[in-house]
Amino acid sequence: MKLKEWLKELEYELLQGSLDVEVDEVVYDSRKAAPGSVFVCMRGANVDSHDFIPDVIAKGTSVIVTEREAEAPASVTVLRVKNGRHALSLLSAARFGYPARKMTTIGVTGTKGKTTTTYMIKAILEAAGYRTGLIGTNGAVIGDEHFPTKNTTPESYILQEYFARMVDAGCRYMVMEVSSQSYLMHRVDGIFFDYSIFLNISNDHIGPNEHASFEE
Repeated sequence: MKLKEWLKELEYELLQGSLDVEVDEVVYDSRKAAPGSVFVCMRGANVDSHDFIPDVIAKGTSVIVTEREAEAPASVTVLRVKNGRHALSLLSAARFGYPARKMTTIGVTGTKGKTTTTYMIKAILEAAGYRTGLIGTNGAVIGDEHFPTKNTTPESYILQEYFARMVDAGCRYMVMEVSSQSYLMHRVDGIFFDYSIFLNISNDHIGPNEHASFEE
């Protein structure tokens, strides 16, 4: 796949290199970098993955997506974006062929009750004969398979990977918990839910590395 095929919905600036370079994977963990990979730099609470650019280049990474200027050999394509997490979400969707668009998607958000509500919806849909995938606090459920998740709403790349698995498994519906933190961290950027359910809102998740205020 040529890089330019993954960039149709992403705003970026080409700092150097070619958009015709062949790519086959999107990574945000420097340990997974390899030839043909697109490495997306993100600034976290404790780690700034821009610091690992020399490491991923040494592993043969073809493309660097960065939020600032970066030094790289002329053979490496460098793109600058406003927000690395937003870029990861859109690139991940493109890498897996936009799988969420191949299902009817249902997002459930709110402070309390997301898990219970998603399982109720899944049960109703399956009773009606529709194969349904689920993602949330208790993990991802795809057919008879269960995958543990670290977050209520996983990182965007993992989300898209699960969506692709659901499509391959014949799921017509996908229901998921969408945490407020996932909006803040751009994990669901580019996903347009067919149905959205807003349960409630209260003063949880306000503090360092979360929401700055109730208004936010």
